[in-house]
Amino acid sequence: MRIGEVAERAGVSARLVRYYEQQGLIEPIRLANGYREYDESHVERVQRIAGLVQSGLTTKLVKQVMGLEDTIARDEPGCPRSVADALAAELVGLEAKIACLSRSRDTIRDYLARSEHAALLLEIGAEAS
Repeated sequence: MRIGEVAERAGVSARLVRYYEQQGLIEPIRLANGYREYDESHVERVQRIAGLVQSGLTTKLVKQVMGLEDTIARDEPGCPRSVADALAAELVGLEAKIACLSRSRDTIRDYLARSEHAALLLEIGAEAS
């Protein structure tokens, strides 16, 4: 498939797919005419990369994580300490963000529950406090 199709199927822009390629995160098959060719594994990889980036990881760290996943898939365990340290730091940051978001959600939910608009909680599927 071509870049536009892989982008559409992965839910990202073609420009982002090209950026991931420039960063060394994906490697398309190059045809004799120079065109990029992608398969289903590229769609899955782009989705995985986009999810990691969206969660706050840098593309540098995403590249390391994807490399680890490739290594594990080949049954070659091992994770450099520097990568483990970077992932641990990211985990601490994510836990802090989750805690902050949870507090914000609870505050908003509580405010709505005590207002005349409590029915909105049912409409959006949130439980009233």
